[in-house]
Amino acid sequence: MRLLHSLLSKLCLISINADRHPIRVLLLDDDVRRHSWFRTRFKGDSLDIAENVGAAQEMLAAGSYDAIFLDHDLRPEHYHAKSSDDENTGYAVALWLSSNPGLQQASTIMVHTRNADGAMRMVELLRQSGRSAEYVPFPLLAERIKRYWQR
Repeated sequence: MRLLHSLLSKLCLISINADRHPIRVLLLDDDVRRHSWFRTRFKGDSLDIAENVGAAQEMLAAGSYDAIFLDHDLRPEHYHAKSSDDENTGYAVALWLSSNPGLQQASTIMVHTRNADGAMRMVELLRQSGRSAEYVPFPLLAERIKRYWQR
């Protein structure tokens, strides 16, 4: 029976789908268009959205997440700023996570900002604290999500 099933699958006469269990996702981003984009990508999962540092910290302290997506620039004035405003950017959340090693230990953390300099600072800080974190520029994020959490 397995041989027949395998053959039918290879001939595309049947499909084999192994649905994954729903996951818990935290998104830190101020852009409502991205909120919608993430809702589409994680339909059927639990998605919590924080638009600022304080809200993200509250959610991270209260719940457990499989995936955490962090944006760096959380206000329009951050987008092309010459100086850093670390306490009001995703960097503050990265610093907070680094200072609280008991929280979100098993989470996959992706920094998805278009601000490469800010992203690399966040990833470096998170990795120095022993966390698994990577920078994925937003235009490449859909493919990475598919690879990690395919439905």
